[in-house]
Amino acid sequence: MKISTVMKCVQGSPCSLHLNIKGTLSLDENIRGLEICSLSLDTQQSQCTNVRFARKKSKMLNGKKVQVQFNCIEVNVAQHIYVTMKTVPNYCEVKLSQEYYVEDCRNSDVGKYISACSAGKFDYKVDRTRKIISVNVSNFLRDQDYYVRLCHKWFTCEDAGAFAVIKGKESLKSVSLKYSQLLPCLCIEGWLAIPDARRIQLCPFENDTKVLWDNIVYNPVTQTLAWEPACPVLVMVNLCRLMKSNDHCEDIQNSSKNSPEKVKYSRVDTHPRLCMKFTTKQGSWVKCPFARGDFPAWKMRTAAVAEQIQVFFTSQTKAQFSVLVCNRTQLASCESVGMHHSVSMGDSVLITMSQEMCGSTICIQGWRTDVDYSVPLQICDIHCDFRGQTYGDGNPAKAMTHRMKSVHSLH
Repeated sequence: MKISTVMKCVQGSPCSLHLNIKGTLSLDENIRGLEICSLSLDTQQSQCTNVRFARKKSKMLNGKKVQVQFNCIEVNVAQHIYVTMKTVPNYCEVKLSQEYYVEDCRNSDVGKYISACSAGKFDYKVDRTRKIISVNVSNFLRDQDYYVRLCHKWFTCEDAGAFAVIKGKESLKSVSLKYSQLLPCLCIEGWLAIPDARRIQLCPFENDTKVLWDNIVYNPVTQTLAWEPACPVLVMVNLCRLMKSNDHCEDIQNSSKNSPEKVKYSRVDTHPRLCMKFTTKQGSWVKCPFARGDFPAWKMRTAAVAEQIQVFFTSQTKAQFSVLVCNRTQLASCESVGMHHSVSMGDSVLITMSQEMCGSTICIQGWRTDVDYSVPLQICDIHCDFRGQTYGDGNPAKAMTHRMKSVHSLH
C-alpha cells in the first residue's frame, strides 16, 4: 500500500486535500471488494469506504494481481492519519496498515492553495494611554470570518483576554484589543474561523524585557525576597551590593540563580544597598527593592578613641553583626588583616589599630550575621599616626576623630 496527498480544486470553491491510496491485490473470485478506513490520530475521527468489484470482472481476473486506487478521503493540513485496507469478506483478519502525515503549510502548493494556510497578515498600532492595541488584518479569504486575540506565549499561547471576530462580510477588517501590560511575551494571534486553521503570531514586544524586573516581592515575616517572571526568559539572577562610588553593583557570593521560574532568597538583609541584578543577552539591570527605606535598615559608625577605633551599630530591629579590619586590594575585594568581632545591635566594639593596620587602603568592614544574605559595608581611608604628631589643636586623637565624623558613617 502506498499513500500520497492529492489536491482537488473546483472553480469557485476552495481547494481541498485528499488521500491517494494505492494497493496491489491478488484477486480471488470470492473477494467482493476492499474496505479502506482512515483514522485521524489527532481527533480520533474515522471514516471508511468500500470499493466493490463486479462479479463478472472478479471471475475474469481470478488469480491475477490488480492495482486498486482510491482518492476520495478528504483530510486536513498537517493531519496525522492511520490508514487500513482489508478485503471483503476479510479472511483471517489480514489487513494492510500504515501511518501517514499530511503535508503542512510549509509545502509550497499547500501553502498557496489551501484556505487553512491563508492565515493573513497583521498591521498594528499601540495606544499606551488607553492600553489598546488596534489590529488590521489583510491577505485572508474573503467572506470568511477571522479570529484575533492577545495571548501570553509560554509553551503555548495562553489567553490574555477575549478574542475578537472580524466578520468576512464586513468591509472593515480591524479590531481593538485591550491589554493590561506590554510584556515581552504578549503576542497577537489570528486564524480563520474554520477547523484546523493555521494560526499566525506576531510578538512585537519581545525585546522589551525591562518591565520583567519589576515583579519583586519581599515577605517581612519570612524575610524572603522573591522574583517571578511574568514571561519566560533566560536570565541569571544575583543579589548584589550597590557601590556608592560609581553606582556599580557588586555580586554577593553564592547568590547566583539561573531559573526559568520563581527565584527565592531566604533570610535577606533589608539594607537599602542590597539589590537584585538580572543579566540576559541584552544586558544587565539592577533593581533595589529596599532603596526607598520602607523596611528597617542598619547603620555602622566609627569614632577614634586613643589608639583604638570604636565601631557601633544602630538598627530598628534586633540584629547581630560581625566586624573586621581589612585591606581593600580592589574596589569590591577586602582581605582581612585582623580578628573578627561579633557585635549586637546597640553595642560597640573597640579595635586596636597598629601602625601596620593604617593606610589609605585599610577599611573597617561590618555585616549582619543573623541573615543568609547581607551587604558588607566599609569605612575606608583610615589615616592614623601614633608617634604623637600634633594635628591642628595638638591632640592627635581629637584631630583623627574630627576627620572621621565627616565621612565615617555608613547606612
